[in-house]
Amino acid sequence: MHYSIVLLLLVPVVGAIVGALLPNARSAKWWALFVSVLTALVGVWMVAQFDWKQDLSAVPAADRLAKSVQITFTPGFDSLLHLEAIQFSFSLGVDSISLWLVLMTVLLMPVSVLASFTYIKERQKEFYAWMLALLAFMLGVFVARDLLLFYVCFELTLIPMFFIIGIWGGSERRYAAGKFFLFTFSGSVFTLAVVIFLGLAAGSFDLATVTQYAQYGLTNSARIWVFLGLAAGMAVKVPLFPVHTWLPLAHTEAPTAGSVILAGVLLKLGAYGLLRLAVPMGLIGPTGLMFPTVVKVLAVLCIIGVIYGALVAWVQQDIKKLVAYSSVSHLGFCVLGLVALNDYGMQGSVLYMINHGLSTGAMFLVIGMIYERHHTRDIHQLSGLAKQMPIMSFFFVFFTLSSIGLPGLNGYVSEFLTILGAFTSEHLGIGYGIAAAVGIILGAIYMLHMVARVIFGPLKVPHVHEEAGHKPLSRDLNGREITVLVPLAVAVVLLGVLPTPVLKSILEPVRMVRQPVAAQMMGPRVETPAQVAMAQRP
Repeated sequence: MHYSIVLLLLVPVVGAIVGALLPNARSAKWWALFVSVLTALVGVWMVAQFDWKQDLSAVPAADRLAKSVQITFTPGFDSLLHLEAIQFSFSLGVDSISLWLVLMTVLLMPVSVLASFTYIKERQKEFYAWMLALLAFMLGVFVARDLLLFYVCFELTLIPMFFIIGIWGGSERRYAAGKFFLFTFSGSVFTLAVVIFLGLAAGSFDLATVTQYAQYGLTNSARIWVFLGLAAGMAVKVPLFPVHTWLPLAHTEAPTAGSVILAGVLLKLGAYGLLRLAVPMGLIGPTGLMFPTVVKVLAVLCIIGVIYGALVAWVQQDIKKLVAYSSVSHLGFCVLGLVALNDYGMQGSVLYMINHGLSTGAMFLVIGMIYERHHTRDIHQLSGLAKQMPIMSFFFVFFTLSSIGLPGLNGYVSEFLTILGAFTSEHLGIGYGIAAAVGIILGAIYMLHMVARVIFGPLKVPHVHEEAGHKPLSRDLNGREITVLVPLAVAVVLLGVLPTPVLKSILEPVRMVRQPVAAQMMGPRVETPAQVAMAQRP
């Protein structure tokens, strides 16, 4: 057993509780920064423990899924809590896919906390406590190896984000928080029904066991309902068209740190859920892909989201809402690569989750820094900021180029692979690839149009009266703000010029997602009454 993975969850949980009890706001924000950095160090420790050179090609098919999961923890106290009655286990573990997403999460949280030092002025102890709680729940999704634990962590992320938007957001924060909660919770109700059905039918909530049962123990009619139930909760979280309407408002009204985490991590929980649950449990059967038509329908929804999101982003006046709609477009690429169900597309999809989190999270940070100084995000009220804020303008243009996929930066590789995956997919083809490529062109147009209006041209900024009792920020970025952006910029460059280590490490796990689990993998086991009844159905 590896206790580093337990510390990964325990540190932010304890940090949130202690932070809420601290005597003043100053100590709370520095405590939150310390805890988030400590969590990041635990993530680095896990990277050092992980066997990146593991070769699964020589491992028998029956053992590959188990061997791919490393740094595991399965406690022995489940029986003391009488959890064996429902076959639930606090089982944790990571493969290369989930570990990369863990690293992205622990990088984004410290910079989000540090960026909030001057942005959040009221109820600071509560804010930082909710941020640390959110960190624990997000990490729980990525490391859970039990289906019920996955779902519990997946749903618990709603509560901190609901309060973060509803308390520290903009003028329409309550409406935005309510819409966010209702949309995502409503979709998850269907997912809960499927989780309970699969766990009881399989006799266990262990992910490997449930996946095996879903692939070999379900009829086709049951399998399609399982997919629809799982996809309902994940599609809203991504979000896919047409269940995306909660996202732009939530992004616009959320505080800067909330927008960063929402775009950087929370949206990826939906894509990760599709990868881990919906595809292997709902689409894959004993002979491979069972429903090619469903894959094509999903791909069409992705294409609509790519183009629709780009066109709507093009006409936005609020630069934060523009970037929010760009997320709808970008996540369309991410899921399109996933449903291509080949090496290129699925590797590109996982890489897209990481790259979008870094680039779009950084864009929201820069936009928040502009808003703190000028108290507006209206394109018509901002112009020529390069004359007044050259350092900020550099980062703004840099992350914009990353977002539109400039070769040499991180966005290029993932966009290229997802489109190549669509082109070469047995189930999609050239038409889907061409339509997605149109989305890239549109993305460059609206993002560069925003840069031209806000960064270049004659200087125009609104006159702002500083609030009494608050020290005005420097005209350009200060040392704290540069410290926030530099780690993300470094990651953007590294993933742009050296994507191969990431792509190699995730190749075998993505192949296992689309291949049936070996029937003999779990060995002989006693069938539950639900399994017997399922087998007797015509």
